[in-house]
Amino acid sequence: MTLLALTFLAALGSGLIAGFFLAFSACVMAALGRIPPASGISAMQSVNVVVLNPVFLGIFFGTAALSLVLAVASLMNWAEPAAFYLLVGSLLYLMGSILVTMICNVPLNDRLATVKPESAAGKTVWTHYLSVWTAWNHVRTVASLAAASCFILAFARQWS
Repeated sequence: MTLLALTFLAALGSGLIAGFFLAFSACVMAALGRIPPASGISAMQSVNVVVLNPVFLGIFFGTAALSLVLAVASLMNWAEPAAFYLLVGSLLYLMGSILVTMICNVPLNDRLATVKPESAAGKTVWTHYLSVWTAWNHVRTVASLAAASCFILAFARQWS
């Protein structure tokens, strides 16, 4: 597969992930925060199980794999006009989407999974979860969108 095609796929993947994260930041978390905590906890616990499906994971980690390949390609072809954008896009996606997910959002998800929705501890965890998880999700949204933008710029430089 050509570098141009890989760049195109990375732009699509990071754009899809940015949109997915945006939907959570702009709508889902706000909606869950408006319902009783036990209901919000139950709903998010379900989301955190359902999201581990082949479609989401394929796009999420597939884009990470493309980002790794493109980062290496950018360094091996640094003199090329698209190299800078490939490297920056790759780093934005890998650090701002994958790394933030693993270090920030997943531990919060794991903690939420352990609470009983109707418990007092659940309500405390949920209050913290809503604000902190959503803040990190904003970071993932912006990073994934910025990565998509860089991959689009890289694609344009490669195409010309």
